[in-house]
Amino acid sequence: MLEQLRQIADGLGQTLAPFCEVVVHDLLEPDQAILAIHNSLSGRQVGDPATELGMARIADPDFTQVLANYANQFADGRQAKSTSIGIKDSSGRYIAALCLNLDLTLFRGLQSAMNQFMRMDAEAPRESLDPAGADAIRARIDAFAARHATTPRALRTDERRTLLAELKAAGLLDVRRAMETIAAHLGVSRASVYSYAR
Repeated sequence: MLEQLRQIADGLGQTLAPFCEVVVHDLLEPDQAILAIHNSLSGRQVGDPATELGMARIADPDFTQVLANYANQFADGRQAKSTSIGIKDSSGRYIAALCLNLDLTLFRGLQSAMNQFMRMDAEAPRESLDPAGADAIRARIDAFAARHATTPRALRTDERRTLLAELKAAGLLDVRRAMETIAAHLGVSRASVYSYAR
């Protein structure tokens, strides 16, 4: 089982590199619990001892098996988001743990940059580059797709014909640039939309 966990950790480590540390703990050897570590963001290495969480699992077989997305911190102060999964043997005793520690530093920087980029002046004058009624068309298309348990771009040809009939009956085909709006939302050409409307 521990060998299989090592393989899982290896795969996760490669997939989530370099932002996530992936650790396999052997809880039967708490003094040298780290059996494998990938992307060592914490500076720990194979053979290092179990954490407080590992010791808690060793002491209590009823300890929560999955702790997901809890706040953590690396030794140098970087904030982390962690998930710890306890692994039990057939008798219900904790024998191992698979842990993921995600470094939030880069993501917080990206979030800050995106917030700055998307910031808009609330005092600025209002303007719309969208033709009047386009929102109503998109909303009607989204509602139609939801009723058919799909997305607008995944509608079948017969469903698109029915949709166009509904839009026509609602007077939405008379909206300025309606065909362009419909084509863009369905991910098809304007010619296709005109053929569905026939």
